[in-house]
Amino acid sequence: EVQLVESGGGLVQAGGSLTLSCAASGFTYEDYEDYAIGWFRQAPAKEREGVSCIDSSDGDTYYAVSVKGRFTISSDNAKNTMSLQMNNLQPEDTAVYYCAAFEVYWPRLNCGLSWRVNAMDIWGKGTLVTVSS
Repeated sequence: EVQLVESGGGLVQAGGSLTLSCAASGFTYEDYEDYAIGWFRQAPAKEREGVSCIDSSDGDTYYAVSVKGRFTISSDNAKNTMSLQMNNLQPEDTAVYYCAAFEVYWPRLNCGLSWRVNAMDIWGKGTLVTVSS
């Protein structure tokens, strides 16, 4: 069974940093590279929104405008693990962060073009990030 398990959430003061990780289990090494993987977040009373994604095959990335320059996504294909380094966190970053993935087919376009809730194949259960002011 393919699963995504998030870790690394917590409470941090504004201006601080956190690193989220997502471990993908049930994938073979070759299967993992067939996927784009990344993060959505959902703040209280708001819709779930795409944050960032990375193509596991070529490392191509996408960032939402709200996090560009502050967040960095990376993937360790040998460990089937993806991470999101979040710097200069602000109260508006407070949300449950969900790891998600979708299988990429030819032509292999930037994952950001497909990074929407209804396009995902697999979801994690989420990890809470709280940023205090």
